[in-house]
Amino acid sequence: MSLAKNVDYLRGLPKLSSFADFGRTLRPGQRSPVVETKDFGSNPGNLRMFSFAPDNLQPAPGLVVVLHGCGQTAAAYDLGAGWSTLAKHYGFALLMPEQQSFNNVNGCFNWFNPEDTARDRGEACSIRQMIARAVEDIGIDRTRIFVTGLSAGGAMTSVMLATYPEIFAGGAVIAGLPYGVANNMREALSGMFQSPPRPASELGDLVREASPHKGPWPKLSVWHGSADRTVNPANANEIVKQWLDVHQLPPTPMSEGTVNGYPRQVWWNADGETVIESYTITDMAHGTPLGIGDNDKRYGTQGAFLIEAGISSSYQIANFFGLTEWIRRSQVATKPSVKLPAKPPAKTSPAKPPAEAVVKPAAAVAAKKVAKKIPLVAPEPAPVPAPDLAQVLWPLATFNRPAKPPQQPKRRGIDVGGVITRALTAAGLMK
Repeated sequence: MSLAKNVDYLRGLPKLSSFADFGRTLRPGQRSPVVETKDFGSNPGNLRMFSFAPDNLQPAPGLVVVLHGCGQTAAAYDLGAGWSTLAKHYGFALLMPEQQSFNNVNGCFNWFNPEDTARDRGEACSIRQMIARAVEDIGIDRTRIFVTGLSAGGAMTSVMLATYPEIFAGGAVIAGLPYGVANNMREALSGMFQSPPRPASELGDLVREASPHKGPWPKLSVWHGSADRTVNPANANEIVKQWLDVHQLPPTPMSEGTVNGYPRQVWWNADGETVIESYTITDMAHGTPLGIGDNDKRYGTQGAFLIEAGISSSYQIANFFGLTEWIRRSQVATKPSVKLPAKPPAKTSPAKPPAEAVVKPAAAVAAKKVAKKIPLVAPEPAPVPAPDLAQVLWPLATFNRPAKPPQQPKRRGIDVGGVITRALTAAGLMK
């Protein structure tokens, strides 16, 4: 790449400050619920820590680490991508690290700087310390920690998955780059614009050499717009290639289909679990795809690099992480309780058990009614209270269904000849 192109690109970077403007121009009431934590460790990368735990936090909740793009704040990306709305609905927690301008003038995570991308160093170490603090404060399930990010945040997601693979159950990279393909600004620009292809084994070795971890490895979701002119879409292929080699999976997709009209490729492991998926958002430029989730709810707000595409990447990623299953399981497991009107307690002597513990046989009840010459008429069914929303999934058709009176069998004459014929046939004496 020529020096002139590099200079032109660097001159254009300050324009990305519109991301931060997006966070400041939100309407009143559009305030992100994330709050800052000041003390979370030595913080060698000089980052800021923001987090959010909703009131309906599920038991042993999951945690999603969300990394913003260049020029953006943690709160702005939260509102733009809709992560806190998802967290409220499904009961998981958020950790949102934020870059500071004195680290990077454009507010980008330094995904290409060796001092910030090595295990236990710089920004990667700061994010790891934030995770430890969130796990302690919120009570996070350590097996349900995930990371995702856009653009420079997506490239930093690759860094975190490679340097701390034992921490994460999965990750999602949106318009990002593979781990280890750049160690300075020149290589970063080359990777963004050109994305030169590398052998899969070489890419896989970059991950394997980033930590002492030997597996199992995090699962991964990759998202990229086919019309991206900021980060070459070929980077999505390189990310997939890198992690296929780490997982020792073949390059050919095991399944291909569409989700909301967009191509999706899938690879699964020997247990049938999807471990790598890749979405191509056709004709979309650089940004996070927004839309409606499978639950018919909209997540996020359009803005700079937050693009209405008819598919909610945030929802689909949360679903890929398994964070939307909690609501589904609780709805299916909840059955409506039918409470009958309370009866006054019967008078009992101390030597007898409580009246409610005595169950009279139906025959005895009927005999008593006959003795008193009371006609045997079925009592009116007790009213059934309407189920709440959590009970809607339970089959309601069986409630208050009138019982069908037993049908008396019709008497028929006995076909003596037919009975004899069938008996002789069964005995082998007649064909």
